[in-house]
Amino acid sequence: MRGNEFAEFNAFVAIAERESFVKAAAFLEVTPSALSQSMRQLETRLGVRLLHRTTRSVSLTEAGRQLLDHLRPALDGLARAAETINDFRETPSGTVRLSAPRVATELLIAPRLAEFRKYYPEIILDISVEDKFVDLAKHGYDAGIRQGELLAKDMIASRIGRDRRFAAVASRSYLAKHGVPHSPLDLQKHECIRIKRPTTEVNKPWVFMDKGHTLEISVTGHLLVNDANLALAAALSGAGIALLAEDHVRPHLQSGRLVEMLEDYSWSRAGFFLYYSSRRNMSASLHALVLFLREPLRRQVAGAH
Repeated sequence: MRGNEFAEFNAFVAIAERESFVKAAAFLEVTPSALSQSMRQLETRLGVRLLHRTTRSVSLTEAGRQLLDHLRPALDGLARAAETINDFRETPSGTVRLSAPRVATELLIAPRLAEFRKYYPEIILDISVEDKFVDLAKHGYDAGIRQGELLAKDMIASRIGRDRRFAAVASRSYLAKHGVPHSPLDLQKHECIRIKRPTTEVNKPWVFMDKGHTLEISVTGHLLVNDANLALAAALSGAGIALLAEDHVRPHLQSGRLVEMLEDYSWSRAGFFLYYSSRRNMSASLHALVLFLREPLRRQVAGAH
């Protein structure tokens, strides 16, 4: 059995047992879109439909039920076999090349580098900080970190961070001089610090939520940057209002250097994912990094229940 076939069968069992792509994706720690693609590939390869899909439910076809009956004991046996050799596994070693945006390195990686070194002293982490999306294979990376789920078809994505809420913030001096906006539309009258996206030079509207509906507000301002840290520094200096991830500005909100506005309209987007190619066998060192970066989120989710 090829590696991708095993992954497809494992994904099928997870979906069948939970009757949900979303729940199965959370269990496997991949994105629902990646899981859906994996099922399409499996059904195409087998030449038979395995799942009935609607917008609200997922159920097995007769072929799917028969496949599940054969796969479940086989996969359970493989899991038990893998567990029996854990004591013989060597300490992971080698180099892992990682591409990650600056904010992800600051929030998720830098604070834990000493801990990673303690647990995996033989692994060399080669980290490139870059905000643009990169082709892992083309540039020789083992894995990358990016926000959201917009990944190439042959990538596996594993969530390593919660969804990120965005906050409109400004200094007290700016608000004292220009007033406090009370609705997203009021921002059109203010000096807004805009951030260029790494994939395009076009200025994107700011996004808010109003009673479950998305609001896209086109804002203006005399400062346009391509770095969130520079936007933060500008907001701290009183240059205008910035829309930044709340986890990025939290220390300054707590200290009072920044003030958050429009909390009732705040919007969240998918958090950070670690992604890597599904076309290659995962090395022990990369597997160790994946588990290490996923662990804080796993503890947070477990603690919430």
